[in-house]
Amino acid sequence: MSNLLQNTTNSDHVFVEVILPLAVPGTFTYLVPAEFESSIAIGCRVSVQFGRNKIYAAIVSNIHRITPEYNTKPILTVLDETPIVMESQLAFWRWISLYYICHLGEVMSAALPRGLKLSSETKVVVNDDFDGDISLFSTKELAIIDALTQNGVLTIMQIAKLLNQQKVIHIIRGLISKKVVLITEEVDAKYKPKIAEFISLSSDLSESELALSSMFDVLNKSKKTYKQMLALMAFVKVCAGDFSKIILKSELLKEFECSSSSIDSLIKKGVFVSTIKQISRLQKFESSLSADDVKYTQPQAEAIANIEEGFKTKDIALLHGVTGSGKTEIYIHFIKQALERGEQVLYLLPEIALTSQIVHRLHKYFGDTVGVYHSKFNENEQVEIWEAVLGHTSGSDSMKYSVILGARSAIFLPYAKLGLIIVDEEHDSSYKQIDPAPRYNARDSALYLASVHKAKTILGSATPSVESYYNAQEGKYALIKLDTRFTNVELPETSVVNLHHAHKHKAMKSMFSEVLIDHIKSALALNEQVILFQNRRGFSPIIECQKCQFVPKCIRCDVSLTYHKKSDALKCHYCGYSVPTIHTCPECSSTDLKAKGLGTEKIEEELALIFPDIKIGRIDQDTSGSKVALVKILNDFEDHKFHILVGTQMITKGLDFGNVSLVGIINADSLTAYPDFRSFERAFQLMVQVSGRSGRKEKQGKVIIQTYNPANPVIDFVMQNNYQGMFQHQISERKSFFYPPFVRLIKIVVKHPKDWIVVDAAKQLALLLSKQLPDIVLGPEYPMISMINNYYLNEIYIKIDKNSGIHEKKVRISTLINQVLHQQRYSGVRISVDVDPQ
Repeated sequence: MSNLLQNTTNSDHVFVEVILPLAVPGTFTYLVPAEFESSIAIGCRVSVQFGRNKIYAAIVSNIHRITPEYNTKPILTVLDETPIVMESQLAFWRWISLYYICHLGEVMSAALPRGLKLSSETKVVVNDDFDGDISLFSTKELAIIDALTQNGVLTIMQIAKLLNQQKVIHIIRGLISKKVVLITEEVDAKYKPKIAEFISLSSDLSESELALSSMFDVLNKSKKTYKQMLALMAFVKVCAGDFSKIILKSELLKEFECSSSSIDSLIKKGVFVSTIKQISRLQKFESSLSADDVKYTQPQAEAIANIEEGFKTKDIALLHGVTGSGKTEIYIHFIKQALERGEQVLYLLPEIALTSQIVHRLHKYFGDTVGVYHSKFNENEQVEIWEAVLGHTSGSDSMKYSVILGARSAIFLPYAKLGLIIVDEEHDSSYKQIDPAPRYNARDSALYLASVHKAKTILGSATPSVESYYNAQEGKYALIKLDTRFTNVELPETSVVNLHHAHKHKAMKSMFSEVLIDHIKSALALNEQVILFQNRRGFSPIIECQKCQFVPKCIRCDVSLTYHKKSDALKCHYCGYSVPTIHTCPECSSTDLKAKGLGTEKIEEELALIFPDIKIGRIDQDTSGSKVALVKILNDFEDHKFHILVGTQMITKGLDFGNVSLVGIINADSLTAYPDFRSFERAFQLMVQVSGRSGRKEKQGKVIIQTYNPANPVIDFVMQNNYQGMFQHQISERKSFFYPPFVRLIKIVVKHPKDWIVVDAAKQLALLLSKQLPDIVLGPEYPMISMINNYYLNEIYIKIDKNSGIHEKKVRISTLINQVLHQQRYSGVRISVDVDPQ
């Protein structure tokens, strides 16, 4: 047993510490039965019983012979022959748990693919002792009995759906007490390997062309065997002279006019041999170019040299390159170097939308060594990618990845030889996980992951985060600048339209200024493409009664419902609540209802009225909910299947469209009006990033910014592409008012269905924090949206001195939170902690 039996002391028995995928503190000790002692290892999954009935797949985090002071349950079985989690990963999980103040089980739950997380499900079955007398049962009980009679078994969720109510446990308990039903716990393996049937020639025929020719003669003598002869002929055609080949049966059926029954008949006759094998779900690619063939411009070559020089003394390099400067080619250079050293590479992107373009470029150079990982893959695909990174692949066409391109969850994959991490668009807030815990930032976590593996990190952005740029200025990171575009094309020419002035002079059509419309016409006349940016989806933010000013609101959240015209529905973007669009005011019965504000759907519709012959596409969460839909929209735009693309911030993130010559920002003020200390920085980043989509080949692009406040300093910084000016403006304010990067910020959110309980619990927690921490404690206060999904909210912010014992203070914060939660009067209160909130 390698790396087993640590801390050997005082027992003949072996025990394991395991992590359960639950929001519970610490690890749990289980006994290892003698028959499993030789097969147990740190990082393996074991099935264990937790509580009375539940069964989970837990991860072994330690093995020892220290007998606990309490009776321990035995593990039920060992699920893996070899570890599926590396010890370096476990160290990373522990850091995430400590840094982001969450449970280790929550980290495990976030880290493992769904297909590797097993848990039992409570199922209801008919008691064999039930005599069938249904005379004394309620209508709901009879409905359950009837459904069980037909199906044999039901889950709790199925019963809830059957009765159309959420709480059904009391009804089930009633049936148990009447000895009608029993409950059982069943564990289903979520991951199911993909199995396929392969066809080969029998050895007699594959080794003798004479025997094969004779078989054709036999099959050709009868009409009954004529189709079998065609099937054999199809196989021989695929073999192209190599009769030892093994061919997928599905490919044989798809490519040639032969039937499954003909193939099955030949199997029975011993002509064909059928073999069942596990195959990979992952797509294969071949490289068409060598990374050595990449031609670098002089600025790119200098940037590469500067990064290599920086890596001599620092492990992190910040590449500040303007949009379109060719950062990807620089990444390819360092990926090639890492692969030549036999190392793995993690290439992080903030959005799944970016992966389709970048992965195509990487596959050209590195072929099958490049894998993609994000949440839109199904659970079976995720497991196979996990195994391809781990190297524990099986099947006839198994994969092994050395480069992983992925969104934030890719930091949790099982890297063994990680040598380089690239965090592209490092400033992007999508790297931050909001809910549920762990509320980690993938960029910051990647830096720690790199330190665990002693790997190098490149952070890349045209608009670096204030925190990262400050770290570079302070000498923590090597700072490399790339100030020219790849083909020396100038940055786009930016113009500002004063919307007050345009409205006053009647120079507007709907939400578009005549200046913007004229530029759109000019671009379209040259067969060029246009991107229009509005950071709000839907048709209109609100519908308002013009008589009494009633605005429909969500019944579960303190927020107005957004009007979606295509689905003719009012939707809440916080909890998902949806109702059909109202046409009569429920308050005053007026029919004078008006949609106010604008979202991407409305922009698309208004554009179609102005440009009826032009094809328009839209990219937001409503149109790109799946990876297939998202990739299709991007590919169609790249293939010029439509001329104008309307979108939210999803179109700002590093997408490269060579034919876009114009970008229009419909309403810049909506970006700056948000009450957050990062709103100025974010507005600058979004506008510069979306501007960078314009003019990326041989021609300078144009950007039109529409605003009611052209005097806003952020507009001036964007027009001049003045990152330094924006940085100095922000760093001065943050230092004056104690905001990151000068302090560590922690947000605590208190939730409960009752308003007064939230207020009381939050006040007590804030008082305890103020008394026991020497730092600034702000709040509690209601957030801008004070209720979400039937829970009232209060927020507390803590500003912690970065030069003091942060770890000890986090432990203290966790202790004080538990102290409040354990009070009986706060039963049902939920408290979440967000370290470094975005």
